Amino acid sequence: MRIFDTLADLQALIGQPLGHSDWITVDQARVNAFAEATEDRQWIHVDPERAKAGPFGGPIAHGFLTLSLIPYFFETGFAVRESRMVLNYGLNKVRFTAPVPVGSRLRAAFKLLAMDEVAGGAVQLTVEVAVEAEGAAKPVCVAESLARHYR
Repeated sequence: MRIFDTLADLQALIGQPLGHSDWITVDQARVNAFAEATEDRQWIHVDPERAKAGPFGGPIAHGFLTLSLIPYFFETGFAVRESRMVLNYGLNKVRFTAPVPVGSRLRAAFKLLAMDEVAGGAVQLTVEVAVEAEGAAKPVCVAESLARHYR
């Protein structure tokens, strides 16, 4: 994990990589739990036997499951000591660029795109999050995440 003392320390890094998160495994139990929580029980995710004959040769994780791991990726990727609280403000863009086979290990690469002062003494960071599957040639998900850091 990369640690920054202040938000000002990030200013010079706009347009630069901020590092990577830890790896996390997306196993069938996690996929099934996500399916139950979201009521999305499509067979391509939750029926491994049927999914073997599907277009990916096995079950894949929900795109939104991959996206929902972004808070974990941030938690293990970088932190700013000065931030007493960080709020998710949303997303600008999201693309699911490749399937995530069940059993994959994922991590995120972060790139700081912008920093903006906002009301209430916060600094809004726009960060590109490229979710990588171990051994894959390209990211499985790319999103622009907006987070407000309060001092």
